[in-house]
Amino acid sequence: MSAFSEISPQQAWQLVQQHAAALLDIRNETHFALAHPAQAFHLSHQSYGEFEMQYEDDHPVIVICYHGVSSRGAAMYLIEQGYTQVYSVTGGFEAWERDGLPIERID
Repeated sequence: MSAFSEISPQQAWQLVQQHAAALLDIRNETHFALAHPAQAFHLSHQSYGEFEMQYEDDHPVIVICYHGVSSRGAAMYLIEQGYTQVYSVTGGFEAWERDGLPIERID
């Protein structure tokens, strides 16, 4: 894969469940802490090294942001870093939540 693919929130959740894909939430720390997709890893400049240690470059990775725009740039960056199975969630966390997919929240 020389480019990332855009997928729906439902397709992303299927990849997480069926192929143990890494779901990378790139929203800011405050929004991530309040609510994020179940099993999501908070990817930031500070956590990128941890991400690299946990996932090989052939591991499927899915990037999610607020509305599905910023995730495209992050997905392209991961492609440039050598990751080969990279996806961006169309509609972002807003669509994930609207579709009723699992979310972890602070109570």
